[in-house]
Order: sequence, then structure tokens, then C-alpha cells
Amino acid sequence: MRKTNIQPWSEEWKVLFLLEEVKLKDIFKEDCIDIHHIGSTSIATVGCAKPIIDILIIVSKIECVANHHSEMNDLGYETKGENGIKGRRYFEKGGNNRTHHVHIFEEGHPQIVTHLNFKHYLLEHADVAKEYGQLKWSLLKRYPHSHDDYQSKKQQMVKSIAEQAHLWSKKNTKSLKHVL
Repeated sequence: MRKTNIQPWSEEWKVLFLLEEVKLKDIFKEDCIDIHHIGSTSIATVGCAKPIIDILIIVSKIECVANHHSEMNDLGYETKGENGIKGRRYFEKGGNNRTHHVHIFEEGHPQIVTHLNFKHYLLEHADVAKEYGQLKWSLLKRYPHSHDDYQSKKQQMVKSIAEQAHLWSKKNTKSLKHVL
């Protein structure tokens, strides 16, 4: 059973993203439309995260990703296919001690907006971000040796935040169009 590792939020995570972003842009070149740092490591106000850098890559055509599998493998990534989300290409780096997750979607995939709305909502709502971080610490204490239990119990709040973020984005003048 995989153990969950949560750490206090660190500025280092921004740097790790920026270093990896350069390498990924070099691999995907013109196929890459944009790259974003997502997940709790990108949101200081959450206050904690698993020390795994989540990266969202938007590509023009999802089929192009297959052309880059060997380069991703050379960079230390394991190819995981869709891994439960239709239309996604997913890669993990670090084996059992994961350091990076790369989520790749074709331009226009609804998960892009979901991920970015979630991040931007928490950046704009520090109280909700803090509550989310507190839940993570609480769940870690309750389920220190069960990553599956930790994830399933956290999912209710993630879903609630995603719904709030969706509604907020419809009313908010800070549109995500500039990042899509």
C-alpha cells in the first residue's frame, strides 16, 4: 500500500516546475501550445502538498504525443496512457518516489478548463485554499499508510471546489481565455 507524503508548501516547487518546463518545451516544440503548473504545488495558499509537480501541457493534436514517448522516457518519465481520463496522455516521473506528473490534453479538452479554474479559484480564494490544506493534513493523520483512503476522502472537497470554481469562472471577469 502506497503511503501519502505531504509537506509544507515550498518555493522550490516553482523552480522545479520552471526547470521541467524548459525540458518539456524542448521535447514537444511546435506541438506544444502551452504549459501550466497545476495542483497544490502551484498554490502557496493551500499551505501543503504532496511534493509532486503536476504539469498540464496543451497540444494541438493528442496524436502527436506518441511521437515523443521515447524522449519522455529518456527524461525519466513512464508512459501511462489515458490513465482513467479519456483524451488525456499521462506520464509519471520518479517511480515509487514520484517527482512529477505530466497531464497532456488536446486543445479544447474540458479538463484543461477544469484544472485551470481549480487553480485560479484557489489563488483568488485564500480561505478555501487554506481549508483545503487543513483537510489534507487532517486526512494524512487519519490515513498515514493508505494513499487510496486519503485520496477517496479528499475527493468530496475536490469535487466541491471544482464546482465552485466552475460557477466562479462563469461570473468572473478574469477569463481563462488568455491561457487556453
